[in-house]
Amino acid sequence: MNYIENFERLVNIMDELREKCPWDKKQTIQTLRSMTIEETYELADAITKEDWAEIKEELGDILLHLVFYARIATEQNRFTLNEVLETICNKLIVRHPHIYGDIKVNNDEDVKKNWEKIKLSEGKSSVLSGVPVSLPAVVKASRIQEKAKQVGFEWKHKEDVWLKVEEEMNELQQAVRNNDIKETEEEFGDVLFSLVNYARFLNIDAENSLEQTNKKFIKRFTRMEAIAKEEGKNLYDMNLEEMDAIWNIVKKENTIA
Repeated sequence: MNYIENFERLVNIMDELREKCPWDKKQTIQTLRSMTIEETYELADAITKEDWAEIKEELGDILLHLVFYARIATEQNRFTLNEVLETICNKLIVRHPHIYGDIKVNNDEDVKKNWEKIKLSEGKSSVLSGVPVSLPAVVKASRIQEKAKQVGFEWKHKEDVWLKVEEEMNELQQAVRNNDIKETEEEFGDVLFSLVNYARFLNIDAENSLEQTNKKFIKRFTRMEAIAKEEGKNLYDMNLEEMDAIWNIVKKENTIA
């Protein structure tokens, strides 16, 4: 079967489930919301691992959710799946005038600048208005900075960005010395924001970098627990020096591997 036939098959299955399955019949856009978020994170995990088989499966799960929302919308006479497809096709054509119009671009940065200009012309009140409120903070910081960049509010060199990081770190240390919790929290946020900015200048995804470190820590910590157990020990009964000794062994194992 080709992709058009498979897509029609998915829509037909969704229609049948909505009509016959007690669980599917009960779902609303509100009940689906948290599940959709979960599926998106599962896709993100698969992408981080570069597990293509899992990516394929998670994309299917998300596609199912999109069809599900459209089915519910059709039932409530809000819009149809066809209107969803038509809307995104029209949006892509309008926002790519360098492909479907006579606008000239030199690189991908020109494309992003044009994209933001078009969004403003469509009624957006700010270049930042398209950043979802519920985005995770690190991802949100990166998106905010990327959008501000489109109007020229951007450092020229990564060395300047690092100087800003150092400036924010010094201000954080001063806040700590002042024993001011509110100021410390604010300055800590400034440090994180500036580090996310520096990551962009290094062409690094800050969110993905942090997640890789999270996974590395989990892997090493659970290995440390296993070694301690093999030695008849429990982490609760060990001091920091004992745990650190095992931690260094685990790090060497990872280096050799």
